[in-house]
Amino acid sequence: MSAHSRPDRVGHQIQAALGEMLARGQLRDPRIGYITITGVKMSPDLRVAKVYYSMIGTEAERQQTKEGLEAAKGFVRREVTSRVKLRTSPEVHFVFDQSLAEGDKIERLLKKVKEREGW
Repeated sequence: MSAHSRPDRVGHQIQAALGEMLARGQLRDPRIGYITITGVKMSPDLRVAKVYYSMIGTEAERQQTKEGLEAAKGFVRREVTSRVKLRTSPEVHFVFDQSLAEGDKIERLLKKVKEREGW
């Protein structure tokens, strides 16, 4: 058996398709800010795709982006299915990825400690 399972491979393909859609400006909703797709987790039966995204901005901007993504679900689902050539169209769920924000917070705290301690 290969090193990667089918859900992982399909998730990577969906991530690439979404990245291309964002780069080409195909999601035209003005509520959607500048986002990065950090990963896609597929269910074992390939019927559900959890799309993890990250962005820098205020909580209000994050909420607007979430609303824009929720409104674009149908379009995203249709485009992903045609680009990745899947038999069934996976249900798309957008999830905000906190890991980049947490990493930035830790980095700022470490920098503050270094300045205070004189490293």
